[in-house]
Amino acid sequence: MAVRNIEQEQPARDEIALPKVLHALSDSVRLEIVLQLAAAGEIACGCFGLDMPKSSLSHHFKVLRSSGVLLTRREGKEWVNSLRREDLDALFPGVLDSIIAAVRAKRVTEIDLRRS
Repeated sequence: MAVRNIEQEQPARDEIALPKVLHALSDSVRLEIVLQLAAAGEIACGCFGLDMPKSSLSHHFKVLRSSGVLLTRREGKEWVNSLRREDLDALFPGVLDSIIAAVRAKRVTEIDLRRS
């Protein structure tokens, strides 16, 4: 049964499905959100520094949340996001870390190629 976290519906651990997680991680904007969260731990919705309309960002957060990748909770007047790393690692060991490592490695390679 999905858990409603103060107006934000999020799947319970046993409802998280690998195809939905992989779909959520197939978009470059959503990957950027995940990379920032992996580095910082928690970030409020308005603090990602992504230059796009609020409605587009809301859509990306909704996809990440409904797939089980993100946990969003209310803290005062802000929505704070974090990765559901414990749930994802328990269900799909190594998947999130592999994707994050692959994206980071690709970025390093692209930077090295630009310098050459």
